[in-house]
Amino acid sequence: MSTSAFGDFLRFYRSRVPLTQEELAEHTGLSTRAISDMERGRTLSPQFRTVQLLVSGLGLRDEEAAEFTALARASRVVSVRERPDAPFVVASSSLPPVLIELTGREAEKDLLDGFAAEASSSSRLQIAVVHGAPGSGKTALAVDAGHRLGGRFADGCVFLDLRGTDSEPLTPEKAAHRLLRSFGSDDRQIPADPDDKLSLYRSRLRDRTVLLVLDNAANEAQVRPLLASSPGTLVLLTSRRILTGLDARHRLALALLPLDRSVELLRAVTGHERLDAEPEAAERVAELCGGTPLALLIAGNRLTSRPQWTISHLAEQLEDEGRRLSVLRAGDLQVRAAFEISYDQLSAGAATLFRRLALVPSPDTTAALAGVLVDDAEEALDELADASLLGISDTPGRYTRHDLLHVFAAERLELDEDPAAVREARTRLRHWLLGTATRAALFFDHDVPAERSGPVHNRESASRWLELELDNWRTAVKAGVEAGEHERVLALAQAMHWYSDMHGVGELWREIFAAGAHSARRLGNAKDAAQQLNYLSWALYALCGRPHEALSVHEEAAAVPVDDTVTEAWTCYYGSAIRRRVGEPGKAVWLSRRSVGLFEQAGYRIGENLALSLLGVMLHTTGDLAEAVEVQQRSVDRHREAGGDDELLSMLLIRLATTLAAAGQVIAAMDLLDEAESVFRKHSNTAGTARVQHNRGLVLMDAGRHGEAQEQLLAALGEVRLSDQRVEIMTRLAGLADAAGDAAQAREYRVRALAECDRYDTPAVRVTAAKLVAALG
Repeated sequence: MSTSAFGDFLRFYRSRVPLTQEELAEHTGLSTRAISDMERGRTLSPQFRTVQLLVSGLGLRDEEAAEFTALARASRVVSVRERPDAPFVVASSSLPPVLIELTGREAEKDLLDGFAAEASSSSRLQIAVVHGAPGSGKTALAVDAGHRLGGRFADGCVFLDLRGTDSEPLTPEKAAHRLLRSFGSDDRQIPADPDDKLSLYRSRLRDRTVLLVLDNAANEAQVRPLLASSPGTLVLLTSRRILTGLDARHRLALALLPLDRSVELLRAVTGHERLDAEPEAAERVAELCGGTPLALLIAGNRLTSRPQWTISHLAEQLEDEGRRLSVLRAGDLQVRAAFEISYDQLSAGAATLFRRLALVPSPDTTAALAGVLVDDAEEALDELADASLLGISDTPGRYTRHDLLHVFAAERLELDEDPAAVREARTRLRHWLLGTATRAALFFDHDVPAERSGPVHNRESASRWLELELDNWRTAVKAGVEAGEHERVLALAQAMHWYSDMHGVGELWREIFAAGAHSARRLGNAKDAAQQLNYLSWALYALCGRPHEALSVHEEAAAVPVDDTVTEAWTCYYGSAIRRRVGEPGKAVWLSRRSVGLFEQAGYRIGENLALSLLGVMLHTTGDLAEAVEVQQRSVDRHREAGGDDELLSMLLIRLATTLAAAGQVIAAMDLLDEAESVFRKHSNTAGTARVQHNRGLVLMDAGRHGEAQEQLLAALGEVRLSDQRVEIMTRLAGLADAAGDAAQAREYRVRALAECDRYDTPAVRVTAAKLVAALG
């Protein structure tokens, strides 16, 4: 069962009534946003009360109500926590009590259980380092481990706070003194000399098998003298620092809690009844706490100490980023204070980088990007990572930063830096992002040579950079428009033309090409404005499912007076595809023929080959298969002769293969699809591969090879970019499920396809939607 199935069925039942999201919100008392999030699959764990309200508001009865409730139950993420029958009794009273049951750390608890088991059978000292950002719950995990696991060690558990975040952390000899007292040594038996004291500590530890919890370590130098050899003993260290200088057998990076676990922790503090009354608001509070256990604990405490407050009220307070850290305080618990301790210990260079990373929209960064903001960026990044103020990404060479630290960095940027320096850094970063994105996109351009510089030096590195830095360069485009940097914005939009063919989603390209058209107008360049309007019309009809809006933009581009044959040819090219989608095949064929002639007149061979291929698609639509095959074959042959781009060739091959299959030449069609897929896989082009799998699935299905067809269509479904193609795939999969006798699976595919129809309004899709409604009864 797909995790999006619940949302798709909700959309289906709402549309059947019919009700808008706003009307359903009025009927149920839920918020419009909550209904929208459920339909889009953003809320994967609807509460039981929410589901019952929806059942009532939608008028569901009997089997439909039961099925809908079961879907909600299937999508809910359930956290199951093991609870021992009885707590272990530890031998030392130094272990702090557990005030709140540890929540959301089941995987980490299992790892610590394994560390303890390994220590009991090992002949060497076992050291486990638990590190993480301020407020991530390191101490809570260690204390829980002490209570749960202390009984497994002959001499119990000994706990010591090393006060590593204080202005004066415990010295090793003071720590040894306190540990000796925990071992039962009288003060009169403890030597005054620091070396003798440490020597006695080591000898006493060698005689014991304990779980030694050294909490809040400052650095390696503080704890290294305390790591005496003692087989069977496990030393559990917690620190904000990674402590890379220690020879630790085990390391556990304490990540932030995912949303469902964050809600569970909030529930543990606040109580089930209160959270169940406002489940959507509770999720929003948990989301705004950024998965930080300290923030969630504070938020829960604020709610329990203010029973008059609604959870929605607290969520509204936290929505204001400028006030968020001020809201997250309860008595002596403060998120901001926890962050300040680590920030104040940074070197000047690392502190500057930490602040200026607030200018980066994405939570990820690299040495190249950081180098735009400060000198000696790699050294500063290492220091921030060691201090757990940045995380190490799963992607090599990248660092991550969580939401609340971003808010804190923005505060420090405003407080600690000169406004003029901040403006200069922001501008420098924006220019670098726009320039690098433009250079990267040109590696996909068939007309303009690319420049090898910075983090992009070939097509593969350019593709990787554009994908990983998408949020950053996309935001830079918006900021560039606002700053009036129209030449930079237009240059980027022009460079993205060929890259956009196989990468990115519709809303991205709608934004980029709309910005390009705006900048071209502001610069007074009619030709560039028409060009960008053409690209915008393509994004609207091909990716966004807005063919009528695309037609309006196309007509605007056609009305721009330009004395340029290639631009006019592109206008006809895009216009042809739009006319086909709005149900005007004759007009589409005429525009395609005109596009071929204009490209030929201009001597632009790439455009002519593409236009010939598109003409074949239009002729296929009107049933002229013989001419369709002829012009598409001519397009492929010319492109091969010219040694053209192989990914562009693959697009031409897919079009030809589809027409050949329709003409009964199935084997030839399959061979061309195989060739296209091999090229796309060579370039790690998932969208292109999905396009091949989609078309191959259709060919196989029509040939009666249902098992192979289903495999290809399922593989394509997750990666295909176009809404109308997703509708077709799910409709075909429903037919295959019918043939296999799986009525439930067929129904799910039809509901999902019908939900997708809402996003793509063309005559063909409307016909499909009507058939889906009829099939669903």
